[in-house]
Amino acid sequence: MTNQLSSSEVWDAIKKEPFAVLGMVTAGNECRTVGIIYEVDNQKLYIGTNKDAWKVRHIRGNPHVSITIPIAKRIPLVPWIKIPAATITFSGTAKVLARDEVSDDLIRRVFNYVSQNDNFVATTCLIEVTPEKDFLTYGIGIPMIQMRDHEKSRARVPVNLKSMPRERYDDTVTSA
Repeated sequence: MTNQLSSSEVWDAIKKEPFAVLGMVTAGNECRTVGIIYEVDNQKLYIGTNKDAWKVRHIRGNPHVSITIPIAKRIPLVPWIKIPAATITFSGTAKVLARDEVSDDLIRRVFNYVSQNDNFVATTCLIEVTPEKDFLTYGIGIPMIQMRDHEKSRARVPVNLKSMPRERYDDTVTSA
């Protein structure tokens, strides 16, 4: 039996984390990954970057991306014991947005204190990632000790339950 998570539980876990790994494909069909810091807004992830960054070029060439969010697990008072990270993984479509395509509030949230520096912000853009289909999770919503049981640790959860018929949801959760 797999872990029975809801879409909102996965989104809550995503919102709590600041770091993820973005996977993309180059023009030469080579896989690349990069660590990113993100903000969540309206069930989309936003990544701030320089307009000339290589990830921007790759996404403009191929908008199909993957995101993996590692979530560190620790045992209180014995942090030297290594515990595998829990993860949330999904595929999605990315889009490069110019500064004038996003709200001032989102710019402030993504760039924090440097958002007030107009010269800095003028050199940046945002990458918007829209998750698609399902989240694949490992170790989310269960006690650490149960992470040893792969069946209990895994889940396949629709990105948005409202857009999926209940029968489809039941099929994807039981076949994760």
